[in-house]
Amino acid sequence: MAFRDIPILQPDADASPATGDVAPGSSRSVDVDRIRAQIREIEPLRDDTIDPRRQFHLDTTKVAFHRERVEALARGERVAPITIDMALTQKCSFACTYCYAGLQYNPESPVEWPVYEEFLDDVVSIGHRPGEGVKAISLVSDGESTENPHFYDFIRKGRENGLDLACGTNGLKLDRDRLPEIVESLTYLRFNISAGERDAYNEVMGVRGDIFDRVLENIRECVRLKRETGSAVTIGLQMVLLPQYADQVIPLALLGRDLGVDYTVIKHCTDDENGRLGVDYNWYRSELALDLLRAAEALSTETHSVQAKWSKLLTGRDRTYSKCFGTPLLLQTSGTCLVAPCGSFFNTDYERFHIGNFARTPFRELWASDRYWEIVGFLGSDRFDPRRECMTLCLQDKVNEALFDWFDRGTPIPDVSGLPEPMHKNFI
Repeated sequence: MAFRDIPILQPDADASPATGDVAPGSSRSVDVDRIRAQIREIEPLRDDTIDPRRQFHLDTTKVAFHRERVEALARGERVAPITIDMALTQKCSFACTYCYAGLQYNPESPVEWPVYEEFLDDVVSIGHRPGEGVKAISLVSDGESTENPHFYDFIRKGRENGLDLACGTNGLKLDRDRLPEIVESLTYLRFNISAGERDAYNEVMGVRGDIFDRVLENIRECVRLKRETGSAVTIGLQMVLLPQYADQVIPLALLGRDLGVDYTVIKHCTDDENGRLGVDYNWYRSELALDLLRAAEALSTETHSVQAKWSKLLTGRDRTYSKCFGTPLLLQTSGTCLVAPCGSFFNTDYERFHIGNFARTPFRELWASDRYWEIVGFLGSDRFDPRRECMTLCLQDKVNEALFDWFDRGTPIPDVSGLPEPMHKNFI
């Protein structure tokens, strides 16, 4: 790959954080006695013979199934991302205690429909050769995309353009009348729900009142529609595990079984490079945490997978690679329409890594610009070290591990041509 220097710009002053009508969180400590009691109580329900990853694996990367594009990137060709992770706004009705986007203080900045329409046309038209544009878009990133009035039009247009679409949502603002088209159109629908009991949910998600019950009704309706229509959409729950809410792991795993979703995943909490969220990564490796997560996985059934993201939970703040090669294959854009390599750099403190804004400059022009490729090259060079300069365990982490082995250490790309294609292949 060809790497070039980029100018290091001075950051602008931080914008003010958005505020909302949310409940304050409460201080908690790890309830060891309750967790131990929960593990004992579910003993009759445990089935350690079931492999929760039999149908799909939520703790790996599928980048090897895109060998042609990986090899083109290694040759220095200007390839399109396989996946773009983005949001349609930074607005959110929740104030989750673990929200990384809350550290970045960007405005919500929704834009008019023609901007998104042009973006969706652009992403499928770029690439190192015809037909090698973006394959999938996940609406996650740094905002709650269901807050954007163009959310449903975006999904419709994306599907018309041949893209795989997915969404991570708190589930509150989903329109019940439009759930059928969501269930029909998405590859996966993931509900962010980091507690299985109402009071703890209100605390960790930063909400009040009956929101927990309203979200559960939306989940039940999505599951009903999936079964009724035979849709292939994968519906799941995701818990961002803060140690002080570890007593919610088993209630959430049981709730996932009751709701009939396809999976419940328990993941680490991403902190910034300065540790401002105060995540205790050592706790994830404690005996209590390991016993708890193994017990939760043993609640899996033939139709409901409970998975801990072990590789990241056990990694802590450390990375196994010293260069970032993953961003050109797994790009992130902000709900502000900012195009940057990844979510670590959305903050104005990292303006030197900002490529542009697709509300002002068409995405195809930003992607084709020298600045885009200079920044990509800088991140993959010896002049940048993600071990010191990035947030912990970023979205690109597993992709970076694989690409670093292949590009920097010379490990051959595994031959997966004879293997069955994994579910959700284009979400790498």
